[in-house]
Amino acid sequence: MSYSIQTNVNSIMAQENLRVNGDFQSRTINRLTSGYRITSSGDDAGGLAVANKFRSQTAELQQGVRNANDGISTLQIIDGGLNNIGKILDRLKTLATQSASDTFTGDRATLNLEFTTLKGEIDRQAANVGLNTGGTYNASISTYIGGGGGVQANSAVAVDLSTAQSDSAGLAITTSVIGTKAAALTALTAIDSATANLGLTQGKVGTGQNALQYAVQLAQSQVSNFSAAESRIRDADIAMEASNLTKAQTLTQAAVAAMGQANSAPQALMQLLRG
Repeated sequence: MSYSIQTNVNSIMAQENLRVNGDFQSRTINRLTSGYRITSSGDDAGGLAVANKFRSQTAELQQGVRNANDGISTLQIIDGGLNNIGKILDRLKTLATQSASDTFTGDRATLNLEFTTLKGEIDRQAANVGLNTGGTYNASISTYIGGGGGVQANSAVAVDLSTAQSDSAGLAITTSVIGTKAAALTALTAIDSATANLGLTQGKVGTGQNALQYAVQLAQSQVSNFSAAESRIRDADIAMEASNLTKAQTLTQAAVAAMGQANSAPQALMQLLRG
């Protein structure tokens, strides 16, 4: 082995290792303080692309869960209105049954006044829940949730209320009256039909609520799975990085010590000249 004052090879090697170890320590500290294994594209370009896709899907599904819960709330409001309309139909049937009896000795005009007033209340309540003629929810309602595997049709839940008009016109009781026995008998038939149609609408609303609740459960499961998948790719293993930091610090200290020794070696060669 030759010795040279002009070029201190050992010092150069020690400086290079010090640089490498310093970079290793910086990356480790960056990962520990950020919590991410991938802190820049250069760390793992392919992994970052996959992790970003999972993160995007998670964001979509999280908003989709909120959309679905809003949809469930809307259907619950509609359902509450339909329940009230059902109770009004029950009262209309009671009044019509009373007027249709030959044994009724009261004033049918009074019964008919209440009957007509309650039909107006059905119209008002149907308008409040958007199921009147041209109402907001008298249509097919689509709730976008996401997670459809790239197919938008699979990303939304549709509730078809296009035939769910629940005002007096939709229930076909607009012309019903109970001012006479004959009219009351006709009204009873119309009310039975209205009750059946209202039940069909309530069934659609209930089915829609159940479908959205199942969609929420799936979306929440997908959020957990996508988040876990992103974590496995992108997040730092803190225990491993803590071990790496100790290793990097030890190597850096060793490189500094070795560089000090390498730099002092040429001084030893001066002893040859003094002899």
